[in-house]
Amino acid sequence: MRTGELDYGADSTAFLVETCAESGETTSHVHVFDHNALVTKLRTGNRAMQILSGFWSAMQVVAYGGMASYFRHAWRFGLFFIFPFLMMILGFALSATIAVIPIAMELPSLHLLWSVVLALCFFACVFLPFAERFYTLHLFADWRMAVALARMSDPAFNRWLDRCAAAARTALSEPADEYVISSHSMGSSVAAHAIGMLMERDPAIFEGKRIVFATLGSAILQCALLRAAQQLRSRVGLISRCSNVRWLDVQCLTDAIHFYKVPVVAACGHEDAPPAKIIFIRVKQMLTVEHYRKIKKDFLRVHRQYVLGPDLQAPYDFTLLTAGPHSASVLSEAGYSKMPGF
Repeated sequence: MRTGELDYGADSTAFLVETCAESGETTSHVHVFDHNALVTKLRTGNRAMQILSGFWSAMQVVAYGGMASYFRHAWRFGLFFIFPFLMMILGFALSATIAVIPIAMELPSLHLLWSVVLALCFFACVFLPFAERFYTLHLFADWRMAVALARMSDPAFNRWLDRCAAAARTALSEPADEYVISSHSMGSSVAAHAIGMLMERDPAIFEGKRIVFATLGSAILQCALLRAAQQLRSRVGLISRCSNVRWLDVQCLTDAIHFYKVPVVAACGHEDAPPAKIIFIRVKQMLTVEHYRKIKKDFLRVHRQYVLGPDLQAPYDFTLLTAGPHSASVLSEAGYSKMPGF
């Protein structure tokens, strides 16, 4: 396998990958649409505003029926939703306990001056660094992004999605035997929006093309289960009903940050549409015993394994899916571990 130089564009990064196997050589042109710019935008500003905005997004998720739907469809994802907010509430409670020590000890109220300062120092210098080990503020930004993608009311997000759709149209105009659109986690909501926008504007855009839409550890339902996400649910229906698109939904039992065994298309209200083909993988089969033992308790690290290289020859391999010498649809048949030439 050989990879080319990175070509940095305004809204995407591209590079070539050349692979060879017994069946011959394959050249893949990979385009990466990174929504990190949106996350970075949400992480700007002081921590107090990030925390307040995060709790406001949580209230919106609850008001839009998201939390109830999470626990109804995938209780582990429901726990993932409440985790960062419970963590922050714990920090508030510990800090408040420190602040009221003088009252508990029946000291003069003047002592609140040092106890409140001590509480603020504990929260900023001890608790927040500890909480960041669990990516708490990053998860706050993640939920703010989920609400923005559900409501489609943030002009900056909408402009970025428009640019993404335009860049994707250009990529899809390149001649190819197969087009693989892969997305991971929250990126699946971004991909569904961008591809759905293209299909709304040009219903014939995929005619004569073979498209594989692979959602890996997908969190489409993180946004789509909010009542405000009518547009996202509509675009999920467009994708699922397109006869030129083969939708592969890759799921893993030990990954809590997705909707395990939940049929995403039906959950979006399209029970009559062709469902995404669910493919189950096991992280344990992809890594050495030592490597798996090291990461298995880190739920965010396990969640990232969909897009990382395996240690062992396994039925699932992200590199083979996106730039391998065989069709991506092979994954839905027997898995890559049984392909000839490997």
